[in-house]
Amino acid sequence: MNPMPRFAKRLIPKGVHVTLITTEMAHDRMLRYSNNNNDNNISTNTTNPHYHQESEIKFEFFSDGLSIDFDRKKHHEAVAKSLQTIGSKNLSDLINILIKTKGHNYSCMIVDFLLPRAIDVATDHGIPCAMLWLQPCSIFSINYHFHKNQELFDNFFDPNEKLQFPALPLLEVKDLPTYLLPAFPSYGKQVIKDLCEAPTKVKWIFAISNLELEEEIVKFLASSSIPIYPIGPLVPQSMLGEKETNDVHMNMWSVENSSLRWLDEKPSSSVIYISFGSLMVLSQEQVNNIATALKNSNKGFLWVIKPAEKDSEDEVPNLPLRFLDETKGKGLVVTWCQQEKVLMHHAVACFMTHCGWNSMLETIAAGVPMIAYPKWLDQPTNATLIVKQFQNGVVMSYGEDGIASVQEIEKSIREVMDGPSAGEMKKRAMEMKEMGRKALQEGGSSDKSINQFVNDIKNVGNVA
Repeated sequence: MNPMPRFAKRLIPKGVHVTLITTEMAHDRMLRYSNNNNDNNISTNTTNPHYHQESEIKFEFFSDGLSIDFDRKKHHEAVAKSLQTIGSKNLSDLINILIKTKGHNYSCMIVDFLLPRAIDVATDHGIPCAMLWLQPCSIFSINYHFHKNQELFDNFFDPNEKLQFPALPLLEVKDLPTYLLPAFPSYGKQVIKDLCEAPTKVKWIFAISNLELEEEIVKFLASSSIPIYPIGPLVPQSMLGEKETNDVHMNMWSVENSSLRWLDEKPSSSVIYISFGSLMVLSQEQVNNIATALKNSNKGFLWVIKPAEKDSEDEVPNLPLRFLDETKGKGLVVTWCQQEKVLMHHAVACFMTHCGWNSMLETIAAGVPMIAYPKWLDQPTNATLIVKQFQNGVVMSYGEDGIASVQEIEKSIREVMDGPSAGEMKKRAMEMKEMGRKALQEGGSSDKSINQFVNDIKNVGNVA
């Protein structure tokens, strides 16, 4: 939810009017948690569920075709199908209303890559279209090769089979996005197939990182007539040393504010921050192993363990008996926190992460080394990039069950915090932080891409 409004925040000072359209389900989550979070940055007009405005961004909502209380986590395929069919029609109807009754004259429609059918909606309405790519450019290239050169992927059943792609480090099958592997549901593969056809349908493809982070692959794609324009890193302005102007941050979970106060009492670079995002649920064995490794490491830690949602069938694992007593004073366990502020805190030494791309960009912007513990989707590839391309962290080894041993977790913690390469990892992390900061400054690589886009759409109209 956060990259889109942050892109909007970059466009508004350049004279662009922005309407952000998302689902009613997302709107429901915003309302639910905006009342609980003191740091809430979105004010919602609850008398009109289809519109609210903050920081000059207009919000509109459409139904994905399912009820608000439908269990979306349990029925992924049903959600994908409904979003692509009923949701797309509802989106089209909403745009008709906005054009005919409100007089909006849209000069561009920027589409989330998870809803490629929206590209066809834009085309039907005669609106030029762009796509915001929410994963690394490297993965866009892998997806493209997968669908254009199937012979490169003949042995997907051997996880150790080596694969070499242009402008990318050597990969193994187990490093690929899981949605390309045989066991992944067919509906997911269809979404990726639709995405690979997007370059012929859209006028712009934007990446949420910066050119300096992915320069080689961006140049390769441009040489293959698939130009991608990095316009990030799309992180909170404060992470880039800029003055915060009401960052539009979507709180999708209730935030505990104790984290920052607790960190204030800790020495610099002494705390391991651990979080696996809003979707990943750890097994009991994974929790047990992480807990034991943290206790054995004798390091400070801030651990986010998200509780099960109301009416969810997810089984959230329990912390080992006496773990909190045995680590009292060393660690803090919370249900959710303000991740960007935690990462920027001087006490945080490293981040144990699932390797979601948004989290990785926030970590890079904070100059913090990473311990990668990926699970699925783009995460295994992102983790490989940490070691082989970015060189700002380590990746845990684990078996086919996805479970890293206690010894492996301890080894990874030592390597990032105290090992012989720890200094180089931190140095590299700080270098990439500075690259991101400069990219969005006036005249930087991302700023130039945004300016070019603004000039393009202003030649069409004055509303985006």
